[in-house]
Amino acid sequence: MAYRPKKWSVPAIIIMSLLGIGIIYGVLTDMRSFLIPIIVFGLIYVLYKFPPDRWRSRSGSASPQVRPGNRSQPAKRPKSQRTPFRVIEGGKEDDDLPKYH
Repeated sequence: MAYRPKKWSVPAIIIMSLLGIGIIYGVLTDMRSFLIPIIVFGLIYVLYKFPPDRWRSRSGSASPQVRPGNRSQPAKRPKSQRTPFRVIEGGKEDDDLPKYH
């Protein structure tokens, strides 16, 4: 029996093979119908791989540059004082009738 990875199911293999056959047939018969989608997906791929500087995240995966002479420890925040839990005594009128009736 042929080796098949566990993550590929039989319906997925059938759909992918029909998709591949359709793309090959479409390219062979009329290349112009595939020109615009190829350009759009190519542009999306290029912008994904090489985003413009204004779109890049400032706090992304890039590590911040540390200057050798400026190694100060971050300022420690003072711990807030814990206040004990207080119960405020209140009264609730136990009327069976609604207030606005």
